[in-house]
Amino acid sequence: MAKPAILTVDDDPEVLQAVARDLRHQYGARFRVVRANSGSEALEALQQLKLRNESVALLLTDERMPQMTGVEFTEQAATIFPDAKRVLLTAYADTNAAIRAINTAKLDYYLLKPWDPPEEQLYPVLDDLLDEWLASFHPAFEGIRVIGDRWSAYSHQVKNFLARNQVPYQWLDIELETEANRLLSYATSEHKPQLPLVLFPDGVRLEKPSNLQIADKIGLQTQAERPFYDLVIIGGGPAGLAAAVYGASEGLSTVMIEREAPGGQAGSSSRIENYLGFPVGLSGGDLARRAVTQAKRFGVEILTPQEAVGIGVQEPYRLVKLADGSEISSRAVLIATGVSWRRLNLPGSEKLTGKGIYYGAAQTEALACSNEDVYLVGGANSAGQAAMYFSRYARQVNMLVRGDSLAKSMSQYLIDQIEATDNISVKLQTSVVGVKGENSLEAITIANAQTGEKQTLDAKSLFIFIGAKPQTEWLEGLLERNEQGFILSGPDLKHDGHRPRGWKLERDPFLLETSVPGIFVAGDVRHNSIKRVASGVGEGSIAIMFIHRYLSEVRA
Repeated sequence: MAKPAILTVDDDPEVLQAVARDLRHQYGARFRVVRANSGSEALEALQQLKLRNESVALLLTDERMPQMTGVEFTEQAATIFPDAKRVLLTAYADTNAAIRAINTAKLDYYLLKPWDPPEEQLYPVLDDLLDEWLASFHPAFEGIRVIGDRWSAYSHQVKNFLARNQVPYQWLDIELETEANRLLSYATSEHKPQLPLVLFPDGVRLEKPSNLQIADKIGLQTQAERPFYDLVIIGGGPAGLAAAVYGASEGLSTVMIEREAPGGQAGSSSRIENYLGFPVGLSGGDLARRAVTQAKRFGVEILTPQEAVGIGVQEPYRLVKLADGSEISSRAVLIATGVSWRRLNLPGSEKLTGKGIYYGAAQTEALACSNEDVYLVGGANSAGQAAMYFSRYARQVNMLVRGDSLAKSMSQYLIDQIEATDNISVKLQTSVVGVKGENSLEAITIANAQTGEKQTLDAKSLFIFIGAKPQTEWLEGLLERNEQGFILSGPDLKHDGHRPRGWKLERDPFLLETSVPGIFVAGDVRHNSIKRVASGVGEGSIAIMFIHRYLSEVRA
């Protein structure tokens, strides 16, 4: 397969030659550098690349060019290669135009001339953008292929696992694509393969595989390398990842256990636009990828898919029991398991899960919903982000919101975007009260709480983004929790001014410490937490400070 291309455009021959030289020096081993001296010439080059089925990773364009400005070219180029990263080279006088282009041309970055030295001014920016592009790049006819049925819960599970772990794959629907049937016939020997069938580049094929089987094949770490650590982190969402980075960077031997994929619920967010330091926003997957890279750089072991099923106390150690029967011993434990989507409590909904009813999964299933009507349940940021993402594919996105206003639970920037998007409709004070379907979802019944009116609608896809349910039943009898299952910590543990039952230390529990000394909690699973990515990151980092204090006690 040909190398992905980096296209640079400038009408000044000397500048164009200098840019191309710097790009080849840094990226020539992985990318092909293509240059053009005008916007029209560059558009023609992109058209030829498209005809040859080649890929373009990055557009690096000068703003001041005759006949066609860099912004105008970028807007037209986006229709040919919409996934290519877009960077504008501009003089200081043109920065306002560049800032406006963030919205009009979906610009990823702008750089001021001159960019010398490139090691400081050019390469760090392009490195980040190219890494982000590569993380979502799906090379044609290479890599993992998944053959399955859109209405199969097992097929959805495989797709969702690969997508959440940012593993590129090609989806081949057995009902829609002749290539899927052709590959299936090649795989058929003594018996008809069970779907989904996962084909790997080395010729290995797995029938109806579990997440663990896929993880072993693609090289994810599922077993701890050592029997003992300073810190075990259970949960790989923003709080867990932040704690992993801060803990390991400060010298704690750290292992993180994640049962699905790093990033947690936030990792499935299609776009987060109010996270500090990212003016054009980033996806939850991008945030998770960057955090995982950072954590591994400091030596954190990340076990996925792996699940903690119990914690034992054997002073001064904490023993974390895993689903496969193994144990990991540590001095301290941080629980950052987050929350799960609340399930629909309707007759027939469970059998249709993964067959038209999905919890989260916007990025996994959006493409399959092209030109269809999609229904989303929920009115918080996660639902708003998903609605915006679906609007790029679906004919109509229908948000079903139980409350009487989006403003109660959704950020204003998302409300503004939804109101400005023609193919998104919001139905307030509306709930799903019935679902219908045999092998897949066929219809839903919705009810208006104000009028009592019920309506049955044809529906193929229903996506649930409601509530925050902690899965902490496995901690019953060990840690104090509230009635909803959220874990109590710090001052919340005091009963009539008294310390938790069984608390043997002379001090009070630290701010994020649970009812068992040495076991801490951070993020959405904590009682009274703020359900935002930034607050989860903050709690994860703060927890490390208190873990250090605890470790100084047990080591004394």
